[in-house]
Amino acid sequence: MDYTSQSQQVKIARSKKMMLWFGIVSLSMMFGGLTSAYIVSSERKDWLHDFQLPQAFYISTAIIILSSLSMLVAKWAISKEKNALGTLALVVTTFLGVGFVVFQFVGFGEIVQEGYFFTGSQSNVTTSFIYAFVISHVVHVAAGILVLLVVLVQQLRGKYSNGKTLGLELGATFWHFVDILWIYLFLFFMFAGDLIH
Repeated sequence: MDYTSQSQQVKIARSKKMMLWFGIVSLSMMFGGLTSAYIVSSERKDWLHDFQLPQAFYISTAIIILSSLSMLVAKWAISKEKNALGTLALVVTTFLGVGFVVFQFVGFGEIVQEGYFFTGSQSNVTTSFIYAFVISHVVHVAAGILVLLVVLVQQLRGKYSNGKTLGLELGATFWHFVDILWIYLFLFFMFAGDLIH
């Protein structure tokens, strides 16, 4: 590979990373706006101050933390050309991502069993906010799972060799972002009452 084409690849990699970080910052601002609206709305008279998060959300939080760890293993293994371990870790990460989504919907079921719906006469502004947060996040996790599948296919095709791991790096960054975003939201819901009052 000559210097010109190598320089071009570096520029392309830098621009793709910048685009990803621009998207991450934009999404962070969106969720920051939602959390601000949550805090402002907590002054309403019909706000639920004793709402408990469903148990399924605790399980999904543990799952998504494990998925970040397995993604770290995948990235390390592939960078060391331990391809079997890297592929296995990517498969585990993908399954954990699906498990996270499943338990999010189980959590929705628990909220409904408590008698709170997203809209309508049986809805409440507190739980409607939580639905909005969680559904928005699940959409991004679903996008992350699609990214993981693409990364897995590329790994199986042997695309991440000789240090050419840009796709893996971008996928890992996005996956860690959605993981950290959920942990932030989970902790926010747990401690928002103390912060507000």
